[in-house]
Amino acid sequence: MDKIDIDLLALLQEDARMTISELSKKLALSRPSITERLHRLQEQGVIEGFSARVSPAKIGRDTLLIIQISDLKVSANEFEEMITGDLDVIECHRVTGHFGYFIKAAVDGMDSLRLLVDRLMPYGNVHTSIILTSPVTFRPILPRP
Repeated sequence: MDKIDIDLLALLQEDARMTISELSKKLALSRPSITERLHRLQEQGVIEGFSARVSPAKIGRDTLLIIQISDLKVSANEFEEMITGDLDVIECHRVTGHFGYFIKAAVDGMDSLRLLVDRLMPYGNVHTSIILTSPVTFRPILPRP
C-alpha cells in the first residue's frame, strides 16, 4: 500500500459518496487509475464496504449504552447467536479479561433499556453504563507510517 492508497482511504472514510471524478482531482490521478485502486483495495479486503453513519438520536434511539457481560451461563456460540439477532445491539465484542463481552446498544429510553437488560440476564451477569458523551465517535483508520 503506497501513499496514494492511504490518501484514497482517508478521503473515502471522510466521505464515501465522493465520486471517482472528485477523487481523481484530489489525488491528481486519472479516473481509470482511481477505479483500479478502488477495485484492488476491495479485492484485498482493505475496503470492506461502504455505508452511511446514522444519528441514533435522530431516529428515536437517543439512549446509548455500553453493556458488559461476565460469567456467561451458556456457550459463547449460543450467546453470540442470540445477540446477533437483537436489533437494539449495534456492536458486540468478545474480549479478554473479567468481562467476556462488551456490547454497544441504542434504545429509545428507559423502558427499552429495562427490556434489553431483561433479555440479557439469562445469559450472564449484566453491567450497564449509559453513555453520557462520546468525544470520539468516528476516526478514520489508516496504516501507521
